[in-house]
Amino acid sequence: MISKAQVSHVAKLARLEFNETELENFTSQLDKIVEFVDQLEAVDTTGVEPTTHISNAINVFREDVPQKEATRTELLKNVPEQADGLIRVPAIIEKEEGE
Repeated sequence: MISKAQVSHVAKLARLEFNETELENFTSQLDKIVEFVDQLEAVDTTGVEPTTHISNAINVFREDVPQKEATRTELLKNVPEQADGLIRVPAIIEKEEGE
């Protein structure tokens, strides 16, 4: 059985905050999941092949054949923005004050 203390501990490790109602709901839900997994583990699957896909579809890969190498000019034709022969992308790290 999953306890509220265990759920609270894992939430803290994941830096999640739950109020008391959420904590009770998640504890109940996780306990039901663990019970279901226990039921599944009790099923005799001797002779049953593992399932890796739920459909019979087969992925067909093309042959890996080297293509003509593109030039920098050809590659830069496909980018939205460029600067000095390089691909220009938006900044993802904000500068802090004083930099």
